[in-house]
Amino acid sequence: MSTSNRRDFIKQSMIGTAGLTIGGMGFSAKSYAAISGANDRINVAVIGIRNQGTVHLNSWCGLKDSHNVQIRALCDTDEQLFAPALKLVEQKSGAKPTTHWDLRAVLDQKEIDAVSIVTPNHWHALATVWACQAGKHVYVEKPASHNIWEGRKMIEAARKYQRRMQVGLNNRSARNVRDAIAFLHSGSIGELYMARALCFKARDSYGLAKDGTPPAAFHYDQWLGPAPQRPYNEKRSHYNWHWYWDTGNGDTGNTGPHQLDLARWGMAKNDHPVSVYSAGGIYGFRQDDSVKTPGTKVYGGVETYGHDKTAQETPNTQTAVYTYGDGKLIELETRGRYTNHEGSKGQEVGNLFYGTDGWLEISGNTWKAFHKRGKEPIAGSKDGETERVGNHWANFIDALRSGKDETLHADIVEGHLSTSLCHLANISYRVGRSLKFSGKDEKFLKDAEADAHLTRVYRKPYVVPEKV
Repeated sequence: MSTSNRRDFIKQSMIGTAGLTIGGMGFSAKSYAAISGANDRINVAVIGIRNQGTVHLNSWCGLKDSHNVQIRALCDTDEQLFAPALKLVEQKSGAKPTTHWDLRAVLDQKEIDAVSIVTPNHWHALATVWACQAGKHVYVEKPASHNIWEGRKMIEAARKYQRRMQVGLNNRSARNVRDAIAFLHSGSIGELYMARALCFKARDSYGLAKDGTPPAAFHYDQWLGPAPQRPYNEKRSHYNWHWYWDTGNGDTGNTGPHQLDLARWGMAKNDHPVSVYSAGGIYGFRQDDSVKTPGTKVYGGVETYGHDKTAQETPNTQTAVYTYGDGKLIELETRGRYTNHEGSKGQEVGNLFYGTDGWLEISGNTWKAFHKRGKEPIAGSKDGETERVGNHWANFIDALRSGKDETLHADIVEGHLSTSLCHLANISYRVGRSLKFSGKDEKFLKDAEADAHLTRVYRKPYVVPEKV
């Protein structure tokens, strides 16, 4: 059976099978047993297998039996990552995928149905467009794009090639979070007028390093991709790329997308804000580099160095206020140093919603709602129910089988609108002033300096095309 015929078979199997429920929890293993088989298998490639990439490997392997998913290819510009990733996939699924350092080799494989893009942010859009052009469905990590213009190109590619495109905003598939949003939308705390997105993550200095030579197994030019040519520097590479404008978007674009997405979703804002103001800076680090603090290994497999001088460019403390056409507000608070917490019991990462009759908090997989000045919650998740129920990766597979964008919990349009909030804050921060924004045109009002940050100059041949 040809690839195209097999895909048609997958879709028709779903349409013709009565009684199957498409939803946030995914199909049950029993339901899938009725339609499972080699022709029904969905073959996935994971592009980017470090850190969050490992989460994707485990997630896809976890769907082997219930959703008949198989990882067929692994891709990363660092070949040192292949051995542990292969071991993980073989142990959990019994399959031995192929390995590649150039994602184009993956996209050339006809048997691949979908790709999971877990690259640094600056690669998200180009990898996604190329995947759509190659006929692959796409699961892309947050933030959806590295800049606002790219997000629009991703939407155009998804629609032109009729590919399903899910953004890794995992909270959208969490049952408790979905319950909280439904509670908000029911009017149970009155009319909402403001939401706060919280990102309190204390991070020490990532330090300084001299330019050097990339490791032999690291395909640095390919890793740079669309970003400007720069000498290799370990403090701009693995994981540290988050803190430089060429490749990342700071913590506002790292953890921020999850919380801003919930804020926008809860406020039922399905358009762009009309204005944004953001301010902040890099606080708490020495300006003198004569002090050398011993390194401490942290998440990402990198070292931090207390209060030592840092080369990072993105702010570690940032606040932003978004105003919508009806005057309602979304606030973002990013704090990368020591801080108090907010909410009823203190939150580091989460959301607060304010209505005319009360307020509601979401923290991870739990939520509570309060009436007016009341101290006891009037509704919320069950005590101790902290484990997430709901599988975002399963929801993506459900959408491939249904052939419908509306099955997706985080379609690219949702991902683009939420990711754009991160970009708008960063642009306001970088130009140093409040900005007016035209959502219809996705441009700032009479502000060429701000408009210049809506896209970037791409390094050939890694160019996101004007016409996808």
